[in-house]
Amino acid sequence: MYATHVGPDPDRGGVTGFVCELATGRSSALFALLAGFSLTLITGRPQPRTGRPGRQAVGRILLRAAVLLVLGTALSVLDTPVEVILAYYGLAFFFVLPLYRLRASSLAAVAATTALLSPQILYAMRISLEEGSWGDIVSSYDPLTRISGADGLIDLLFTGSYPVLTWLPFLLAGMAVGRLDLTRHAVRVRLVATGGALAVLGYGGSWLALHLVPNALAAVVRRTDGPSPSSAWWSDTVGDPTHPFREWLLVAAPHSETTPSIVGNTGVALAVLAACLIAVDRLPQIRRLAAPVIAVGAMALTTYVLQILAIWLFWDDDLPNSLLVLLAFSAAAMAFAVVWSRLFRRGPLEYLLHTATKPARLIK
Repeated sequence: MYATHVGPDPDRGGVTGFVCELATGRSSALFALLAGFSLTLITGRPQPRTGRPGRQAVGRILLRAAVLLVLGTALSVLDTPVEVILAYYGLAFFFVLPLYRLRASSLAAVAATTALLSPQILYAMRISLEEGSWGDIVSSYDPLTRISGADGLIDLLFTGSYPVLTWLPFLLAGMAVGRLDLTRHAVRVRLVATGGALAVLGYGGSWLALHLVPNALAAVVRRTDGPSPSSAWWSDTVGDPTHPFREWLLVAAPHSETTPSIVGNTGVALAVLAACLIAVDRLPQIRRLAAPVIAVGAMALTTYVLQILAIWLFWDDDLPNSLLVLLAFSAAAMAFAVVWSRLFRRGPLEYLLHTATKPARLIK
């Protein structure tokens, strides 16, 4: 995410630009998948909790969702160049929570179904919002709109950078992975293979569709505002559509909110997750070298929020995206995380989140 937010602009090309483009969108998808995984850690894995422990786990997640919604809205009010994802996650938790007792196969099936259907529904909703006035009516009664100055629930569900409708598959996939026995090497290998297959299906399928469906690529060229419309099958440099059009549903650009993009991004997230597990398990020296990165991961909420605050404090307008800024952000985050983790069990915001969920213990 640091590479996406403060790294070199992919439009400038070069090796660093290409690497940063690989992170664009796909880092958010991995973050969402891990958020779904975290839900299974709270509700119980490999078997979900039932009875009072299950109800308390549900209460903890609801409180976490509320905190993320408030925190994400507050960060959005700062009006930084970064599209803050936390409020979207908070709302998404409410939608996936009723499914927490499902088995891995059932969760995977629901994830696949939503990946196929939700982009088409989102497309229809955006057309309806553009042509009708009901969105303005909803926003006029939405307290989030009054607080943030944005479109509130309409933004979170349909029109924002991470619309909940099309980001649910990532959380559901993460919940499915959380039900698996990840201590088994065979399971990790299957995840890598599955992730690779999904990446090929998503990005490769988009490339084929854009080149085989009559006038599809031409429509993308005409109706997008980016410098490289031909990269629509994998890259954000295609830009955004100037208005909704049906051929857009064939692209797989990371933030295009289409079925090919969801499938491809999920594949990358699964492969990265499984590859990391294999690497740190089979190669102890990698675990030692990766210790600063692991420390950052242990307090992901804190380091995410700190980067938003740093951007707000030091830059008024666009970020001076560069490799130097990226290295500075990364080094500062790792240094902070390593020092803090040696003194405290949890990161500062992780401790706040833990404290905020304590009332769930009172649930009978």
